[in-house]
Amino acid sequence: MKVISIIRQRGQLTIPDSIRKIASWVNSNSVVSITVNQPDEIVIKPHQTHINWDEIWENIKKSRSVSGKGKLSAAEFLANDRKSH
Repeated sequence: MKVISIIRQRGQLTIPDSIRKIASWVNSNSVVSITVNQPDEIVIKPHQTHINWDEIWENIKKSRSVSGKGKLSAAEFLANDRKSH
């Protein structure tokens, strides 16, 4: 499908209804990634954050394995650390 649209002041572009009906992910407050593949080509896609859960769980395991020398819990230590900076 090809539709003609106008880029307005401050670079604002309204995506026509006919496109929004086809691409159900296009709605108010959609987060998108915008890529320029060539000087005359702009691609808009839904933004998808890749979360590496294996890395997150590994870091959680590492943080749990550290034994502290003080009498504070990790939450108390973090709160005190944030106050001092």
